[in-house]
Amino acid sequence: MRNSPRPVTHRLLPSWRAPRETAEAPEGEDRFRNRPCYVFNPQLKSGLDDKACGHCRYYLTASCPHIDEFIDDVEELSPD
Repeated sequence: MRNSPRPVTHRLLPSWRAPRETAEAPEGEDRFRNRPCYVFNPQLKSGLDDKACGHCRYYLTASCPHIDEFIDDVEELSPD
């Protein structure tokens, strides 16, 4: 009996999605608003839910997919 050659196929896990590449972000405060990864931090008052990254559950945590952007932004502001 011979083994028939089968092509190996690898499927992505159904819950996994490739991260979306964002277009060039606008300058200023607006670049930290209305991101697709935004999840409101329920420890804050609901009136603060303005879709700003500073109110996001993942803000400045290792769970934030954009943590490097925030760190780069702070480094730009710090004096040499």
